Amino acid sequence: MAYGQAEDPARSITPHLDSVDYPVTREELVEAAEDNGAPVDIINVFKSLPQEEYMLREHVLRDLAEAERRFAMGGLKDDDGVNRDRSNIGRDRVENAPNGQTRHP
Repeated sequence: MAYGQAEDPARSITPHLDSVDYPVTREELVEAAEDNGAPVDIINVFKSLPQEEYMLREHVLRDLAEAERRFAMGGLKDDDGVNRDRSNIGRDRVENAPNGQTRHP
């Protein structure tokens, strides 16, 4: 790696994994990422995690590839068997939000 050339730390998932206590739910990961100012792409990948709860950080890391695949393809079943459409994550919170609450997730 050349000096001065590196991944933008703001686009890294790992700091958000380190900012929570385990066990952690998928929703708690999403909320922590939102609170830490994570980019929308990272928040959406967390929303696409296949399990509802994670006991260890390593379990989240294991499922990140599946989450990215779910986010890219949309409409895959979660671990509870529900087919959730993830193609427009956050759109309803913006378009159908009450007046004054149109912040993108």
